[in-house]
Amino acid sequence: MKQITFLLFTFCFLTACAQKEAEEPIRGTWITNVASQALSSREKVKETVALCKENGLNNIFIVVWNRGMTMYPSNVVNEYIGIKQDPKFNGRDPIKEMIEEGHKAGLKVHAWFEFGFSYSYKDSTALWLQKYPQWAGRDSKGNLLQKNGFYWWSAINPDVQQFMRKLVAEFVKNYDVDGIQGDDRMPAMPGEGGYDAATLKLYAAQHNGAAPPADAKEEKWLQWKADQLSLFGKTLYEDVKKIKPNCLVTWAPSIYPWSKEQYLQDWPKWLKEGYADYIIPQLYRYKLDAYENVLKELDTQVPAELKHRVFPGILTSLGYGYQSTRELTDQMIELNRKHGYNGEVFFYFETLNRLKGSFYSNKK
Repeated sequence: MKQITFLLFTFCFLTACAQKEAEEPIRGTWITNVASQALSSREKVKETVALCKENGLNNIFIVVWNRGMTMYPSNVVNEYIGIKQDPKFNGRDPIKEMIEEGHKAGLKVHAWFEFGFSYSYKDSTALWLQKYPQWAGRDSKGNLLQKNGFYWWSAINPDVQQFMRKLVAEFVKNYDVDGIQGDDRMPAMPGEGGYDAATLKLYAAQHNGAAPPADAKEEKWLQWKADQLSLFGKTLYEDVKKIKPNCLVTWAPSIYPWSKEQYLQDWPKWLKEGYADYIIPQLYRYKLDAYENVLKELDTQVPAELKHRVFPGILTSLGYGYQSTRELTDQMIELNRKHGYNGEVFFYFETLNRLKGSFYSNKK
């Protein structure tokens, strides 16, 4: 009887510990390979991790996929386009270094697939387009799908989805990573898209051979496209969990419903249907009242029982241009607490180099 009681106590204790760890608030930052020296050397990686630790952060979201290349050696990308790694990092694996140094400091490290289903930026002759023209997204006029300078694949094309699944699976298998993340480009595609051959074929197969509306934003057509991306998100989530059950799958989409209207990201559905360990919506605003307004909107979109899985993204820097103030950042954190959000993620790491002192020294 004593042995049974002891085993039961041990089980309950371990379960409680696991739940406590799972519910630990995320206080993190995104680390980029643009307008930052964080990945330029092992020494810089160490300095980056130390600064995150000093500032009370516990999670790092490190870019691994940008402008059609990986920051780490990838056999998958090499198979497709003959480029194994961003040449800037040849001879080094800065992602492996960041994971090792982050774990030494007790931080969780997530692989941030920043470029998602976009294959180039302001380059209409990109290598990916040359090799796989059939992957390119198209608008209703048949033009290459682009938005704000980014050129996009058709995120609904099965071949494109297969590539992305292989890329993510390769990383999860080969690295001791704590999580993977897609943002406003995965799963995503500009709402203007959907007129590529692969998507038209799939739509016709599900609609008795009919073509979709010429209006890319027609409500049912838009929802159908969003549903295809939601299905991809669920599939990718399941892929990751099969390889490494404890690996977190998080999404950092745009604010809703703009996210669905513009990028087909119906993320409240992802949260409610269980294929988002955490949602980190990009509540990027420059003024405090505007920030509180989007927080209030977020309150209406997230069920109370799922609020612990949502951590707002705060804009603190934009390259070498915009820089938030210490006062504004502190006030945004306080508003998060007021609205029941127990953590946040800063965009982006260089903020810590400019706003000195821990964000959490006097905060819960």
